[in-house]
Amino acid sequence: MHNIFSVGQILTEFGFKILNIITWEKTNPPPNFSCRYFTYSTEQIIWARKSEKVPHYFNYELMKQLNGDKQMKDVWKLPAIAPWEKSCTKHPTQKPLSVLTRLILASTKPNAWILDPFTGSSTTGIAANLANRRFLGIDQEEDFLKISKNRKLEIENIKMAAKYRQKIGGFNDKNQLELFLVQESFSEYQTELKLQN
Repeated sequence: MHNIFSVGQILTEFGFKILNIITWEKTNPPPNFSCRYFTYSTEQIIWARKSEKVPHYFNYELMKQLNGDKQMKDVWKLPAIAPWEKSCTKHPTQKPLSVLTRLILASTKPNAWILDPFTGSSTTGIAANLANRRFLGIDQEEDFLKISKNRKLEIENIKMAAKYRQKIGGFNDKNQLELFLVQESFSEYQTELKLQN
């Protein structure tokens, strides 16, 4: 909350074009124990591209499909991190797979490279790998990198990866993500065949 305005200003100064400010509304926010403030129930996500002239990818059709065939708004009601996401212990600012999976599917194509220079426990990487994207994460805290490695090893088990895909929130049913990824892979395969012919 305190840094979002500074980050937006810096991105603009570096020539980035801000496309949206997405507000993630937590459906189950943690209580405010001090009773001196409103409960923190939202976080903001800046979606930006490198410059005015560099095009960006947006999977409009999938986002519309996930929103009852209506244009998806920039306010997302998704749950905060669930206990099953902390299987390898948790990072103090860990984000839920539902938020990062939606971001990745909305803005990248299959096999795209995703970089997180402050990876923490690599939720971005887990979401990327579960969505058939490639990932590079950087962090200076060795303890967090150990958590990242254990989380990656966990989803290398095909059954565990499938189980996680079914548990990720923000989809109309527990098989929608898996079905979408199969369709996406098939479309990618067809495109490659056309390019070879």
